[in-house]
Amino acid sequence: MTRQIDEDTRFRVMRALEADPKLSQRELAKSLGVSLGLVNYCLKGLVDKGQVKVSNFRASNNKLRYAYVLTPRGVLARAKLTRAFLKRRMVEHEALMAEIEALQEEVETAGQAAAENLR
Repeated sequence: MTRQIDEDTRFRVMRALEADPKLSQRELAKSLGVSLGLVNYCLKGLVDKGQVKVSNFRASNNKLRYAYVLTPRGVLARAKLTRAFLKRRMVEHEALMAEIEALQEEVETAGQAAAENLR
């Protein structure tokens, strides 16, 4: 796995857990569109780094479940990942806008050439 994909996945997992710590690994995987194994691997790494704490809680159907809570270290790490994620997305946005502009010019030029040929 590339570092960027790893950082994006960690960012998305941490962001989802911050919003709802009671999400199961299966629910996380489904909502993020990644494999259950990747979520499990990512969570283990976050726990090992001390960025996520695992707590038990009882679900309404009496099954034992886990809550994944960001630690203060995790909140700081998520903030850093957010900055990096935003920077990458802004660069992608600028490249996309440049491509759109070039394509618009290409379409206009082709339209003008076609109009001249019809005369």
